[in-house]
Amino acid sequence: MALFDKPLDELRSYKPAREEQADFDDFWAGTLTASRQHDLQARFASVESGLATLDVFDVSFNGYGGQPIKGWLILPARRDQPLPVVVEYIGYGGGRGLPIDWLLWASAGYAHFVMDTRGQGSAWSKGDTPDPEQDGGNPQFPGFMTRGVLDPRTYYYRRVFTDAVRAVEAAMSHPAVDELRVAVTGGSQGGGIALAVAGLSPALLDDAVKVAMPDVPFLCYYRRATEVVDTHPYQEIVRFCKVQRDQVETVFRTLSYFDGVNFASRASAEALFSVALMDDICPPSTVFAAYNHYQGEKEIKVWPFNNHEGGQSFQVVDKLRLLHSLWG
Repeated sequence: MALFDKPLDELRSYKPAREEQADFDDFWAGTLTASRQHDLQARFASVESGLATLDVFDVSFNGYGGQPIKGWLILPARRDQPLPVVVEYIGYGGGRGLPIDWLLWASAGYAHFVMDTRGQGSAWSKGDTPDPEQDGGNPQFPGFMTRGVLDPRTYYYRRVFTDAVRAVEAAMSHPAVDELRVAVTGGSQGGGIALAVAGLSPALLDDAVKVAMPDVPFLCYYRRATEVVDTHPYQEIVRFCKVQRDQVETVFRTLSYFDGVNFASRASAEALFSVALMDDICPPSTVFAAYNHYQGEKEIKVWPFNNHEGGQSFQVVDKLRLLHSLWG
């Protein structure tokens, strides 16, 4: 894929008007208040992983609607004080997999909390969390982009983003975690979820998130994404609107409640973004739209010759460097 989006000098100043509903904040305050009426009930069961230097816990906590969500908590086996925690969200179609898939952050000395994504985990890594709101509920193969999309109250990502906030609360509840040092991260869909949590943190999570590290984030500026690329997952929205011709504005009204651009405008955590200029999955203009609206201290790493893989290990080194500089 060659360069197809705006030139980099234009991207750096690209700050389109936000499409946001007047009740955006009330919608999310009401959503999280309703879910918090259910006890979090974070449970951490020690499991034998075969990893000599890491302790692994099978996690379960109550997310949206009090529904159980799975995850992993991975800790350095040798620790003598509460640790900063990295809460990580997973890319589209993936699940929490196995503990051996998640060795980096705990090996670097951090607590690492990995949230399974409800209903996903059948495309490229195994998931274990059903979505009870759907018939059958078991982890499924994509797509998810238009599930309940005609009303923000029924939209799939309302449940996922609520789960993600509660995942931070679950991570903070463990005695090995320093609740004053919380970072969120993820790539693609995981980056979009991390951005949503960072945006919800100041008002609805007691400003718990101190660092946000979204890589090539998905779920940002949906309208432009559907206009400039014909790749999945955004193509799911296009295909839906192609048939549901009379519902186009209804669809984008719903999506505005879940747009990373709107969450970015509310975020205050220190942020390290990444973007790839040849990314035809999450177009660079959609990433820069979120980045340029982001309110906290921020930096973006630009990978000019990469597609949706972004910076990969090079970006990880930068993320490690950032957390080490902040938390040693």
